[in-house]
Amino acid sequence: MSAPDQKDVLHRYLRQGREVLLWKLEGLGEYDVRRPVTPTGTNLLGLVKHLAIIDSGYFGEVFGRPFDETAGWFEAHPEPDADMWATAEESREEIVGLYERAAAHSDTTIDELDLDAPGRVPHWPDERAEVTLGHVLVHVATETHRHAGHADICRELVDGAVGLRPDHLNLGGNGAARLLGHRARLDREARRAAGMV
Repeated sequence: MSAPDQKDVLHRYLRQGREVLLWKLEGLGEYDVRRPVTPTGTNLLGLVKHLAIIDSGYFGEVFGRPFDETAGWFEAHPEPDADMWATAEESREEIVGLYERAAAHSDTTIDELDLDAPGRVPHWPDERAEVTLGHVLVHVATETHRHAGHADICRELVDGAVGLRPDHLNLGGNGAARLLGHRARLDREARRAAGMV
């Protein structure tokens, strides 16, 4: 596979992860997109905010192309995990818009640089700080899909909605299995394996 083809594939996966993440917000009210649904406080809108800052930082500052809206964000917001939740004053539209603008800025960097273009991640250890666009594309696509998976679990906990996209749930036979008590079956098997029954 040629380098341009590799870049197109990596970029496609990154864009797909972004789309999945934003889809998880659709049809939910303000409370449900913001409320913590895990013991650590993971929430849907916080994941979008976090990835807006991550996406624009890695494809911006790392390559000397800072995105003005998020450049220096962590220094300006030193509270731990401030990027992982939205204040009441931050609207959903504001955060989604930030993510879309950050993604567009990142896409320009990806389009204009070659996969072997050098960059530097200032917060990584010195022995790993020197990177290429290809390295960062893999890192951010992986990070985006990781958080899209978190969003999938959050959304399922909020209202039971699951899947990769509205037109392709990507669940195999799990839809039918769920109707037949799949979760209860798994619980029984777990108890059997642990010697609890």
